[in-house]
Amino acid sequence: MRHVIRAFLAAAFVLLLVLGTVVFQLKETRTVNGKVTVEEDKVQQSVQTKDELNLYAQSAVLMDASTGRVLYGKNEDIIRPMASTTKIMTCIIALEYGNLSDEVIASQNAASQPKVHLGVYKGEKFLLKDLLYSLMLESHNDAAMMIAEHVGGSMEGFAQMMNQKARDLGCSNTYFITPNGLDAKEEKDGQVKEHSTTAADLARIMNYCIGQSPKKEEFLEITGTQNYSFQDLDRKRNFSCINHNALLNSMNGAFSGKTGFTGGAGYSYVGALKDDGRVFTIALLGCGWPPHKTYKWSDARKLFQYGLDRYRYKDVFQETRFDDIYVKNGVPTSGRLEDPVMISCGISDSEEKSLKMLLADDEKITVEAEIPKELKAPVTKGQTVGSVVYRLNGEVLKSYPVCLKEGADRLTPLWYAKTIIKDYLSMPGVKSIFPFY
Repeated sequence: MRHVIRAFLAAAFVLLLVLGTVVFQLKETRTVNGKVTVEEDKVQQSVQTKDELNLYAQSAVLMDASTGRVLYGKNEDIIRPMASTTKIMTCIIALEYGNLSDEVIASQNAASQPKVHLGVYKGEKFLLKDLLYSLMLESHNDAAMMIAEHVGGSMEGFAQMMNQKARDLGCSNTYFITPNGLDAKEEKDGQVKEHSTTAADLARIMNYCIGQSPKKEEFLEITGTQNYSFQDLDRKRNFSCINHNALLNSMNGAFSGKTGFTGGAGYSYVGALKDDGRVFTIALLGCGWPPHKTYKWSDARKLFQYGLDRYRYKDVFQETRFDDIYVKNGVPTSGRLEDPVMISCGISDSEEKSLKMLLADDEKITVEAEIPKELKAPVTKGQTVGSVVYRLNGEVLKSYPVCLKEGADRLTPLWYAKTIIKDYLSMPGVKSIFPFY
């Protein structure tokens, strides 16, 4: 009987152990396209944000191009490789620091770049302008390297220019190594850094290219062109380029953009659309891998349509009334010490009394006047003493300075002496004693 009980207990223990292991594995695995992936779900949950649009992209953002405000985001601040969307930065740097008529000679390094490439030979010469169309329409990797070596002196020198521009634009989560966006890593300052950005940073760079750069018109001309043909400078070969930004022909208002793909980055896209005064930019990173090449177009349309349907410009400026401010130890204009010194204030007349913001119907602006109740003399007319702050979800959208409409001197012993003398001289009969006063 003892042997039977022992055997039963042993079997029960083994069964519990097996069940515990199975439950643990179920928690740590999930099924993706019929395949079990261990711990991937845990990683995804650590970065996943709410995504009501059910986008394919691992990271995505819709941005108001005029202000840089994020209108919709999914993991928009997660750092990821960005493939050939890199080339919008390559293009704008070349436009700002190079000349379209520059002659560019292909190095062996440029000629050895992998597909997609123009297929240049070492020593072959091209106009910088033609290479920029090759770069942005067909995404040629050798064209990118030729541009970088010409403008920056070397790939490394050009990368420094790209990274400096990113810092200037406030893109603190972006790091460039190559001009073409091929997957790359390097050791820098004791750290291994990856060629990467975030969806939010990529959209900010696009905002600069289409709206703030002194070369924005040239950028828009190139990225909005459907077809372009050119020759090498020795007229030995002919080349044709077709723009691979499918939205230019398939979505009203789309006017600029760049696609990208590498094995590490997956499919990516950055683009811009305008409608009725509104300009939206989007960025998609990790938007599927082969054979899902069309996922990026589905996501792009969803994001742009979300912006078109939801956001409208509204003038949120409000006329604000201010109480007069008491000025301590100020000289009263009446000359009577018993009168308090109260100074009026308001928003400067030089400020435009209009504030148009791209807002959804359910978004509310808060307006708060930050004005002191008391000031110490002396104060001057036009002096800034406070502000009127417009906020959305706690974020400051605009701050108007509030200035004094008049000034006030400080009470001093000399002022008291002058006032006493003046009062004395104004007494009946005193003026006849001092006729010269």
